[in-house]
Amino acid sequence: MASPPKPSPLPPADAVIEGWRGHSTWRVRKLSRRDVVAGLCVAGLLLPEAVAYAGLAHLPVTHALVAMVVGLAVYALFGGSRFAVVAPTSSTASLSAAAAWSLSGGASAGGLDYATVLMALTLSAGAMLCLLAAARQGQLSAYVSRPVLRGFAFGLAITIVVRQLPDALGLTLPSQGQSTLQLLGYTLSHVDRWHLPSLGVAVLAGVGLVVLRRWPAWPASLLVMLGAMLASRGLGLEGWGVQSVGALAAPSWHWQMPALSLDVWLHVVELAFGLLILVFAESWGSIRSLALAQGDRVDANRELWVLGGCNVVSALLQGMPVGAGFSASAANAASGATSKAAAACALVVVGIVMVWALPELRWLPRPVLAVAVIAALWHALNPRPLRDVWRMNRDRELVVGSVLAVLLLGVLHGMLAAIGLSLLASLRRFSQPVLHELGRLDGSDHFVVLGTHPDALTTPGVMVLRPEEPLFFASAERVVGEVSRRLHALDAAPQGVHTVVLSLEETADLDSTAAECLLELDRHLQRQGQRLLLSRVKDPVRELLTRCDPPGLGAQGRMFMSVADAVRASQR
Repeated sequence: MASPPKPSPLPPADAVIEGWRGHSTWRVRKLSRRDVVAGLCVAGLLLPEAVAYAGLAHLPVTHALVAMVVGLAVYALFGGSRFAVVAPTSSTASLSAAAAWSLSGGASAGGLDYATVLMALTLSAGAMLCLLAAARQGQLSAYVSRPVLRGFAFGLAITIVVRQLPDALGLTLPSQGQSTLQLLGYTLSHVDRWHLPSLGVAVLAGVGLVVLRRWPAWPASLLVMLGAMLASRGLGLEGWGVQSVGALAAPSWHWQMPALSLDVWLHVVELAFGLLILVFAESWGSIRSLALAQGDRVDANRELWVLGGCNVVSALLQGMPVGAGFSASAANAASGATSKAAAACALVVVGIVMVWALPELRWLPRPVLAVAVIAALWHALNPRPLRDVWRMNRDRELVVGSVLAVLLLGVLHGMLAAIGLSLLASLRRFSQPVLHELGRLDGSDHFVVLGTHPDALTTPGVMVLRPEEPLFFASAERVVGEVSRRLHALDAAPQGVHTVVLSLEETADLDSTAAECLLELDRHLQRQGQRLLLSRVKDPVRELLTRCDPPGLGAQGRMFMSVADAVRASQR
């Protein structure tokens, strides 16, 4: 006798309901305990990162704390991922800082406030994310390829780490406008100016992080920072020349719209485009990878809405831009989180720290903060993702170009250049389509690419061609030209071609340019005494050609559902 089927596992929400009913109380307590532990670990990671990323954005720490609270609260209420942690990230902090500096620094005569411009950038990026969600354009994140994102992240990590070296070494820079390579050269060429007490503090902090990370459940960065603050206060490190973070103001928590002129707002919207792409591409990559690993389902358009709302609220409350960073989200999942309750627990811990412990952050040594930033970005310096792409022998130029763009052009222009590389790569692929000639497998109606299947045979007098990319304005003329070139090469053949069958299985629809190119090819073949037939024609293509050329390609007997039907028609 067959045993009854086992009930399927309950999702967390259903498990909680059943627990209240008394059927699985032990399980609910276990899930809740895991969420609390994960929340504590996430809070221990986010608090030092907030202090560090505020420094990357050249803002007081309160802006990062506000953004962290808003991101955790809004996403816990409306987000779709169980594991995503929305808070300030190193990439959004660096990019928004570069964009705000380029605008406020270039217009210093107009009295533009740097923090106001950065809030406006955050608000603009969030509003555009909401507009994309309203238009249901969540698939746009796919237009920034993974090799480009990996190259940008690697180059950005190098940039941030290099810019932390002066703080870790107690080195005073002659100017603030140096590029990454110039800064690295200056640091390595002035070893005699390194401040030994600051270097010693940084080395001890690094050793502490390495030792504590042997126990993943412990918040290593938070413990090191707490120990450094106690040492700074008890040993008087400032008297040895070790600089500290200094006094921090409490968040004001008031709504304020950035007061800028219309011209400035237009410039802000232009610069916010790169931040928009980065927030969604980075966040969606983290959310989707964790969802695939856990078998969850997430909706890109819903995530657009929530991420946009997080940034809008953060900006109006004077917070930094936020996103679902991979390090915090992956740490949340690795710590045993089972629901968004873990983020809520992290929010409670962050709130307690802001109320009771915020004044104590003034004792945090800057070398320790620099080491915390480097530690938070250590995973991004792993070259393994780049090596994986390199071994595939695909998109190598995208990876190298993205890394060099960040290192040579800076964060803002490097991001824009990386986006341009993605778009150029897609345009290049679509505008240079591969046109394969097909042959019939003996005894069947299957048509395959000649050359790769030695047993495939051609049909006398018929040439079957298939573009491997969709026909649109950038590819149609090249496809038509390639068809004409191949026919011209066969003019001297003993038996000529009387019919060309063009398989359009990759083309879901036609724009006006592609439609005109097909009509021009049809007329050209007619003048040569040849005929054009179309196969694997989708309904939108069929309706368009029937409407615009009813006596020609749109006539009955010119478009077919399969290649075999078109070849049989050519022989009648």
